[in-house]
Amino acid sequence: MTVTPKISINDGNLVVHGKTILTGVPDNIVLTPGSGVGLVAGAFIGATASHNKSLHVFPVGGLEDLRFMCCFRFKLWWMTQRMGKCGKDIPLETQFMLVESKGGGEEVDQDDAQTIYTVFLPLLEGQFRAVLQGNDRNEMEICLESGDSAVETNQGLHLVYMHAGTNPFEVINQAVKAVEKHLQTFLHREKKKMPSFLDWFGWCTWDAFYTDVTAEGVEEGLKSLSEGGTPPRFLIIDDGWQQIENKAKEDANAVVQEGAQFASRLTGIKENSKFQKNGEKNEQAIGLKLVVDNAKQQHNVKYVYAWHALAGYWGGVKPAAAGMEHYDTALAYPVQSPGVLGNQPDIVMDSLAVHGLGLVHPKKVFNFYNELHAYLASCGVDGVKVDVQNIIETLGAGHGGRVSLTRSYQQALEASIARNFPDNGCISCMCHNTDGIYSTKQTAVVRASDDFYPRDPASHTIHISSVAYNTLFLGEFMQPDWDMFHSLHPAADYHGAARAIGGCAIYVSDKPGNHNFDLLKKLVLPDGSVLRAQLPGRPTRDSLFVDPARDGMSLLKVWNVNKCTGVVGVFNCQGAGWCKIEKKTRIHDTTPGTLTASVRASDVDCIAQVAGANWDGETVVYAYKSGELVRLPKGASMPVTLKVLEYELFHFCPINEITSNISFAPIGLLDMFNTGGAVEQVEIQMASDKSPEHFDGEVSSELTTSLSESRSPTATIALKVRGCGRFGAYSSQRPLKCTVGNVFTDFNYDSATGLVTLTLPVPVVEMYRWPVEIQV
Repeated sequence: MTVTPKISINDGNLVVHGKTILTGVPDNIVLTPGSGVGLVAGAFIGATASHNKSLHVFPVGGLEDLRFMCCFRFKLWWMTQRMGKCGKDIPLETQFMLVESKGGGEEVDQDDAQTIYTVFLPLLEGQFRAVLQGNDRNEMEICLESGDSAVETNQGLHLVYMHAGTNPFEVINQAVKAVEKHLQTFLHREKKKMPSFLDWFGWCTWDAFYTDVTAEGVEEGLKSLSEGGTPPRFLIIDDGWQQIENKAKEDANAVVQEGAQFASRLTGIKENSKFQKNGEKNEQAIGLKLVVDNAKQQHNVKYVYAWHALAGYWGGVKPAAAGMEHYDTALAYPVQSPGVLGNQPDIVMDSLAVHGLGLVHPKKVFNFYNELHAYLASCGVDGVKVDVQNIIETLGAGHGGRVSLTRSYQQALEASIARNFPDNGCISCMCHNTDGIYSTKQTAVVRASDDFYPRDPASHTIHISSVAYNTLFLGEFMQPDWDMFHSLHPAADYHGAARAIGGCAIYVSDKPGNHNFDLLKKLVLPDGSVLRAQLPGRPTRDSLFVDPARDGMSLLKVWNVNKCTGVVGVFNCQGAGWCKIEKKTRIHDTTPGTLTASVRASDVDCIAQVAGANWDGETVVYAYKSGELVRLPKGASMPVTLKVLEYELFHFCPINEITSNISFAPIGLLDMFNTGGAVEQVEIQMASDKSPEHFDGEVSSELTTSLSESRSPTATIALKVRGCGRFGAYSSQRPLKCTVGNVFTDFNYDSATGLVTLTLPVPVVEMYRWPVEIQV
């Protein structure tokens, strides 16, 4: 057996860094070391069989007494997380798995060197897709399938990629980049162009109107939010604008459950009569263009996206519909994967089994997308939310299988978006299968979990935890999108705080007039921009293998970074989750307890890079909800206690030691959820190095007092800060003076905590960065 330096099969055991991960590895399992830049730390698992089949299940080896977390598809469209310790805990349709082990003592140069993290990534090979699952013998299995009975094989040599190391986030990042080089069918998130809408507040029509959205409704929603001081700068016109064949009117509650729309098919690429001028069915009245023009000209919306399904509509495209004959649409009938059937079979299949789906021929699907997108672009639309994507995997029979058909559709979609939407305007949705994930070279935004369900109390805590854990995997491919939410809702603060530190777009689906502007102003600046964190928000290292939805003990901790600070959001997500018995998300504990955890600077995995080379590990921590400010020595922690649906945001601000007795740290806008996101730049200019300052404006009498202090200035801290309102910083000594935009400004100083506060005016220029100087 070929072995690698760190991953090998020895005496029938799969060994990683000296630690046995799997026992009793069968003889038909093949381990191939990675080769080439980035691959040498990893290895591929393959398997051989005696017969050609379109679906194989290969036992790989026994897994016992090792903590793992995984992301698996609990339904056709979406993943969620599961934690376990043995093989039988691995769910069907597992697409990502991270295992924790204690290494064999080879690494001794890091504090955490003895803990080894091994990631398993089941891959695509040719026309086949692999996933992981467990069995009752505690074995990990590879399930390999093509989705087309005519597409068969008896082996796969690169079915799962393994990668191991001492930092879990680096291991995952390196593993996906290694697979990127191996497959050459997708690009890592870091190489993709992020669409500009991410940095602006948005409104989506879905939960406001569902499919009853109209041109008038769009106008009402934009006007309502703008008048409250949180103007949307991007708009998603969700399902309800397209021409579809007649269907019975659904109840508003029914449309939230996938299924009702699958009996309907697209009959044209233009907007329906609700969006045409005066509601008339007049070909000359381009109503969508009027709606988009009005949004941009009257409400200063910058980006408008329109919804469509990957197949055109929920039930596809109507075969031989007038003007659409050239797409060669034919009815196709879905066949679900056994793994999906074993988790949560979808009610939509009942409809599709009867009616079929109108599938555009894969050789014609680029023409379909291009004509649809070109029309939308001619109306001023900037991008699309492409939904219901995973239905394509069920239709691979006769088209070379699920991987081949999915890749044909994804390549056509991306080619059309590149041609018609230059800002890479695409949000990918209902798309959590590796067929698509490993086939996207361009799409940069992915919905990261099942929907926000405003009327389902069981959905809110699991929504937050699912996004965080799914992001460990999805965040390597695209920027995860936490979905819309309602600002006027019992869980609104909880959802808003999570999105503020998620690094994601922030958008609501409020009904016109139903808004909580106090909440929205913690997220949205007056110019409609948001303070977006720098990375996809992920669970902290000590949250990776605990279950904050079900174990009754653990709080979820999510970390991210801003340009000059780190942030850890802590959430009590206990009491609800997807139930493998009832096959649905449900509340399993109606009275989850109050829980306590601790936070520390090292929870922000890459805070040292943010802090800079000379940082000694000290931080000040600003707790957003309590307003508490604490100076934390290196390695020290802070406690946090939360009830279910409660949260706290801890902003970790690395301390700059200016002299032996003067230290400073910027904090940010104290009333914004993502406080530290306001600080764009920090420079410390020592008085001995600095040329004389020139300031405009008058000095107030209060400032005169502070300026007359006897000590000479030691340094000036020059900041660039976005936004307006209460700005805070930490200083171990009272500042001598503060300026905003070269104008002296009043400030308050709390000598007990070192908190400096001053007020930033509302800027008149979008995305303006205030020059703030604090002299100490």
